[in-house]
Amino acid sequence: MKTVIIKYNAGNVQSVMYALDRIGASYLLTDDEAEIRSADKVIFPGVGEASTAMAYLREKGLDRVIPSLKQPVLGTCVGMQLLCRYSEEGDTTCMGVFDVDVKRFPAKLGFKVPHMGWNNLRDLRSPLLTGVEENSYVYFVHSYCAGICDQTIASCSYVQPFSAMLHKDNFYAAQFHAEISGNVGQRILENFLKL
Repeated sequence: MKTVIIKYNAGNVQSVMYALDRIGASYLLTDDEAEIRSADKVIFPGVGEASTAMAYLREKGLDRVIPSLKQPVLGTCVGMQLLCRYSEEGDTTCMGVFDVDVKRFPAKLGFKVPHMGWNNLRDLRSPLLTGVEENSYVYFVHSYCAGICDQTIASCSYVQPFSAMLHKDNFYAAQFHAEISGNVGQRILENFLKL
């Protein structure tokens, strides 16, 4: 099985590679269109700022490649946000795979932004979450979030309820960092590679 990690102007790729190493998965880190299209599974990670990341994707032509993929794709953190319609971060038009916008957490007394640390998943509904229990904890670092929508397959609450995970067709996404979310994150990655 050929797994590709999309290489672009966003951090945390190394931690994704380590996570795949831990579960014995082989992978290729690339921004080459032919390699991405020929993969069995595609992982689209990200840490960073939406407008800068989208500018890089457009420069490389990946903004048209990624939404056209037919194999299972997993976006994480900023990767998830870029698969949505629009992000308030940098007033950014994104790729529009998911029919939801990404907005900054509103200010609320007692809540610090970014939302950083362990929080629990609720309302789980996807084969990607097989073996993951309701209220399992995963690790988040983000100031922007996608609202709850028809494509939400797991939610979380911080300031307000938001989409912790999304699914549409062959596209899956997680707002949290599966690669550093312990056994729960590892199980999600293993499930993704079995899809």
